[in-house]
Amino acid sequence: MGEVQAILKQPKNMKHKAILCSIYSGGLRLSEVLNLRIEDVRSADGYLFIKGGKGKKDRRTILSNQLLLLLRQYYKEHKPSYWLFEGQTGGKYSASSVQSIFRKAVEAANVNPWATVHTLRHSFATHLLQQGTNLRYIQGLLGHASSKTTEIYTHLQKVDNSVVKNPLDVMMKSGNLLDT
Repeated sequence: MGEVQAILKQPKNMKHKAILCSIYSGGLRLSEVLNLRIEDVRSADGYLFIKGGKGKKDRRTILSNQLLLLLRQYYKEHKPSYWLFEGQTGGKYSASSVQSIFRKAVEAANVNPWATVHTLRHSFATHLLQQGTNLRYIQGLLGHASSKTTEIYTHLQKVDNSVVKNPLDVMMKSGNLLDT
């Protein structure tokens, strides 16, 4: 979580920060953040609507309260007309611009230089799994048709004894194996 936080803190430009935070917070693909419309931020219902994601499928993903505050501030400052993130001359923001924003943030944060924009999506899923979120729920948020695609995140988790308790230790909490 520390590396993602370091990346998200880097952009000073409000739009750049909002773009990267949207990708991480919703587990979005690059194309999905570029295709977000103002109307896709469903603040009253607490979700982002992803229209025509991969496989032309629509889905909903969670809307962070922190992201919502950031998007409201961004909206007041930039006043986009249709696309949530518009380029300087209007129209959709470009993929290469988002990749450039991300690359600069990674370099400034001095984190894994191999990270890509898609790493934010992977981090979203991994962090949800680490928090105990059901794999099926994560599958829906990411828009995966197959649970097999989502299951890769179970293999990416590090073994962390401060988070994961060994069942033997839990079972023997009140006793000790040596006491027999």
